[in-house]
Amino acid sequence: MKAEYERLKKDIAYHSHKYYVLDNPEITDSEYDKMMRRLLEIEKEHPQWVTPDSPSQKVGGTVLSEFKQVTHQVKMESLQDAFDEKELMEFDERVKSVISDGVGYCVEHKIDGLSVSLEYRNSVFQRGSTRGDGTVGEDVTENLKTIMSIPLKLNVNVEYLEVRGEVFISKKNFEKINTQREEDGEAPFANPRNMAAGSLRQLNSAIAAKRGLDIFVFNIQQIEGVEIKTHIEAMRFLRDAGFKVIMNDTVFDSMEDAIKRVREIGDERQNLPFDIDGAVIKVNNLSQRQILGSTAKTPRWAIAYKYPAEKKQTVIREITVQVGRTGVLTPNARFDTVSLAGTFVSRATLHNMDYIRERGIKIGDTVTVFKAGDIIPEVLCVDFDKRDGTEKEFVMPSVCPVCSSPVTRDEGEAAYRCTGVDCPAQLERSITHFVSRDAMDIEGMGPAIVSQLLEKGHIRNFADIYYLSKDVISSMDKMGDKSADNLLAAIEKSKSNDLPKLIFALGIRHIGLGSAKLICKKLKTIDAFFTVDVRTLTSIDDIGETMAKSIIQYFAQDHVREIIDRIKDAGVNTEYLSDESSGTKLSGMTFVLTGTLPTLGRKEASDLIEKNGGKVTGSVSKKTTMVVAGEEAGSKLDKAKSLGIPVIDEGELMNLVK
Repeated sequence: MKAEYERLKKDIAYHSHKYYVLDNPEITDSEYDKMMRRLLEIEKEHPQWVTPDSPSQKVGGTVLSEFKQVTHQVKMESLQDAFDEKELMEFDERVKSVISDGVGYCVEHKIDGLSVSLEYRNSVFQRGSTRGDGTVGEDVTENLKTIMSIPLKLNVNVEYLEVRGEVFISKKNFEKINTQREEDGEAPFANPRNMAAGSLRQLNSAIAAKRGLDIFVFNIQQIEGVEIKTHIEAMRFLRDAGFKVIMNDTVFDSMEDAIKRVREIGDERQNLPFDIDGAVIKVNNLSQRQILGSTAKTPRWAIAYKYPAEKKQTVIREITVQVGRTGVLTPNARFDTVSLAGTFVSRATLHNMDYIRERGIKIGDTVTVFKAGDIIPEVLCVDFDKRDGTEKEFVMPSVCPVCSSPVTRDEGEAAYRCTGVDCPAQLERSITHFVSRDAMDIEGMGPAIVSQLLEKGHIRNFADIYYLSKDVISSMDKMGDKSADNLLAAIEKSKSNDLPKLIFALGIRHIGLGSAKLICKKLKTIDAFFTVDVRTLTSIDDIGETMAKSIIQYFAQDHVREIIDRIKDAGVNTEYLSDESSGTKLSGMTFVLTGTLPTLGRKEASDLIEKNGGKVTGSVSKKTTMVVAGEEAGSKLDKAKSLGIPVIDEGELMNLVK
């Protein structure tokens, strides 16, 4: 058995390399899975045989309470950016002003991902860490082990090796995961880079393992026992060692030739299976790099050329209106199909009437479109010179295009809203929200299932969910007996949720999960929502008159009482259960969350703050103690700075509750 085990380790490592690194598999997925299952069986029987380089270490499952800090012996520098070819020629002049001998350049794709360090001792993977601020990063070894293209043991003998690489998610995998998240009622990731960063910084490595992360290694940071003189030589060494590298063996003797390669990469970027945000030009000779050195932030021997966002002209053929969960009517432009950032695009949101008026958009206009962040289609501007007089003004409909109820626009708001209580368009999105994770958290009841149940008349409101039978659920597409049992179990489990989740799930305008918790703590039961007045609600901290009126108007509707009564009859909890926090470290403090945090979801961060006695609100005011900001933080961050309110990141929040 020991001999079989050792043979399995070698065979699995070999076939993993062929599949994940060389993209040239020799066996089927089922054959590979069979070998892996047998390996896990043997390791379960003989756990003492498991070594750090076992393929089983890529399955994930280790759960950490926090990430340890790692100080980088070699600083992980960022690159100087160039936005036109003139800047590349200026870079060439600076290099040659220091290096009198001939200079050769390498040109590589600049992968749009998360930079990491990988350390090997005696050819075995020891530790992996994020770039962090370049000097101090975080130990994410367990998550990096789950990346199939990272070798746990090298094919070459080396005493010590530290390499730098870029963790990313392929375009195909990004679309697949986002589709699944939408079906599960979860918010999709904004772009592949955010998904890769969030996945790599999961405290549970099993979650990282499911995301299908990948890596390209692009630099040797440190090496002992092997002498390497050029970058091309280093990349060949790393490729032979078992790493996935992205390289072109060509060394360009002039910057003009290097720029030609930069243009070629720009032309092919849309057809690549992964995202890039530029091309990198590097000095090939390593001794010349040492002479050139670095500034305080960037190396003087490399520069990153950033490609401009691709823009195309097209013609708007019509403007349609979509009705959202809260009744908001959103205009959408439908235009002649164009290819942008690797995909065909034929529509883009126009957000609201203010957006349309500011840009002077009309039906029939020739417009310039692009993808914001290479992801979301946007209409940039109108080419007024191409107007011929046939263009038509767009007018927001006076009645809902779905249910024909009157459309209104509140004073001071950009949004137009459908007033129909039973509008089918609102209903589908409302129920999808009702079952989502932050609301009633009914796992397995994604948008596709909700749509089918509505279409076939099995549900007409929230309460109907709790009266679904197994026969009905199993009759849905892609829902067998086991899936039906799992969904029924999830529905049953949701009955024990605390009252704030139910209030948030109802989708009351202006009421988020944080404000729902504050109100429920005061009112205690859902019955109290039917009789509460504005004065009582506004006496609660952070609950204003607009929110109070929204609650009263919602619960004044006759059909709401009927739905709530049916929900109660089904056994759903309608009382406030949790009145105590487990800590007081944040007592008296009010927080606002903005942007995408590295590891914590919005709900997890809110729960953490409230568990430690703090409060979370949706808007920044003078009463706000701190703002917790992540990537792509918006106007809340700007307002915090203008008011002089302290801004912290996730790490500082974690330190506050330690």
